[in-house]
Amino acid sequence: MLRKVLVACALSSLLASAAGCWSRAEQEVVVYAALDREFSEPILNDFQAATGIHVLDKYDVESTKTVGLVSAIIQEQKRPRCDVFWNNEILHTLRLKKLGLLDVYLSPNADAFPANYRSATGAWYGLAARARVLIVNTELVGQDDLPTSIHDLTDPKWQGQVGIAKPLFGTTATHAAVLFATWGDERATEFFRAIRQNAEVMSGNKQVATAVGRGQLAFGITDTDDAIIEVDNGMPVAIIFPDQAAGGLGSLFIPNTLCIIKGSPNPANARRLVDFLLAPEVESQLATGPSAQFPINSNVATKSRVLADQPIRWMEVDFDAAAEKWETASKVLREVFVSVQ
Repeated sequence: MLRKVLVACALSSLLASAAGCWSRAEQEVVVYAALDREFSEPILNDFQAATGIHVLDKYDVESTKTVGLVSAIIQEQKRPRCDVFWNNEILHTLRLKKLGLLDVYLSPNADAFPANYRSATGAWYGLAARARVLIVNTELVGQDDLPTSIHDLTDPKWQGQVGIAKPLFGTTATHAAVLFATWGDERATEFFRAIRQNAEVMSGNKQVATAVGRGQLAFGITDTDDAIIEVDNGMPVAIIFPDQAAGGLGSLFIPNTLCIIKGSPNPANARRLVDFLLAPEVESQLATGPSAQFPINSNVATKSRVLADQPIRWMEVDFDAAAEKWETASKVLREVFVSVQ
């Protein structure tokens, strides 16, 4: 009799514990975030406060964060841990889609976003974009000598005085894949070989912007969110949107992307989070905040505070083609930048 009572108590305790776990899980959402923590965490905290859903967030190191998080999602595909991937670019989101690792969700907020910045099937959504820009130290570069194109990174007169992030990660990798898709393998390979000969290769875009701000480099290529921080810090820098001349490539516009992982543990909460992040208030907050991101939502009237006074010529891009080119591009880039840590 005592044995039966003990077994019953043990089962009761086990069921109560399991129920408690299920209850807690119902109030959780797991987010892998590649957007800088200082920019994404306040918004995720707002979601948690508004809904009561506890956000479990995972970040990675600055230089390899996108690739690291994507690798984790791929490795975990048989037993996903991530609900929502908040990527700071688009290339690797499209790779995950190609691998069949993204769930489909048609958000009620989707119609406010242009068709070319969201998946037609609801596999991913683009929001809060950044631009690839040149950041220039105005104490080292005269007004008559300002760079105007990404090709200035290969000009021998600037050898050792220009910077680029290693083009295997983040938005620099996206930019590289876009150039391979736009120019073809031969021309893109020649361009990156010339950059390798001419430029200081750094661990990330933030490091490039900081080096220019401190006067360690004359100019470099980075993202608008990293460049505007140097302006805000009072550094002697100017932000130049490259290749604006008639017939020029234009400046590359790269959105953040959101996607729900197929088989994620908390799909209902993941959908609530995606709806929250696609609301106009989020892009307005990112546009006026430290990261100065560019709203994509048509219902957002707020402009990025980094936007130039004159109209910007944006680069015409087929991101799907760039994603298809990534394997070829990454193989070339690993060979070209093999000695860079």
